[in-house]
Amino acid sequence: MQIRYFHSWDVTPGEAIQIQQQLRARVIPHGRIETPRLVAGADVAFRSDTAYAVVVVLAFPSLQIVETVVQKEQVSFPYIPGLLAFRETPVLAQAFSQLKHTPDLIFVDGQGLAHPRAAGIACHIGVLLDRPTIGCAKSLLFGTYKEPKPARESVSDLCDDDGRVIGAVVRTRDGVQPVFVSIGHKIDLAQAIELTLACGKGYRIPEPTRQADLLAEHAKREGESGGQCNMFS
Repeated sequence: MQIRYFHSWDVTPGEAIQIQQQLRARVIPHGRIETPRLVAGADVAFRSDTAYAVVVVLAFPSLQIVETVVQKEQVSFPYIPGLLAFRETPVLAQAFSQLKHTPDLIFVDGQGLAHPRAAGIACHIGVLLDRPTIGCAKSLLFGTYKEPKPARESVSDLCDDDGRVIGAVVRTRDGVQPVFVSIGHKIDLAQAIELTLACGKGYRIPEPTRQADLLAEHAKREGESGGQCNMFS
């Protein structure tokens, strides 16, 4: 996949915030996808400052794995809430650049517009790849909400301090903790919710990011044991 870089990664936290402010203007917070053929999930596991980034491509709607890429790199940007993209996106971009299949939709384990500067990692990846992207996070970073009903497919609004809707709190399975869904790029929130639910296989986490998470943790364990971090396809 082609990566459209518009800034350096060698930046200070202050410069990173300025880049996020520029990024927000590049995000397209609307659009709809015809039924996707391929969906991708992206996640990163860390051992100290070693990042194990994984991108998994799945067929839709079967959700069978078509391709996986694992990329291992040392990172220098510190862990700072709200600036996750500057720690994880460089290595994820390298993984995406190695894909043989171009996904129609990307799920990122992180925030999109549900971010203090409306510029989470899902927005960053969506803009860099120019692909429809959804942020699906396991925990809240920013905003307020009312707990959705306990049944699967229950949804409540995630709002900023001014009451504007910035995402959705989605119950993907009866009685489990919800996930936090927001626009990354080139998709509207209603379809982001719809596709998050459509990409479930009975687990709390959508299958694209669930598989990416599993493989990233596997790659990290291999790294800890001295094994090779390989690319699978």
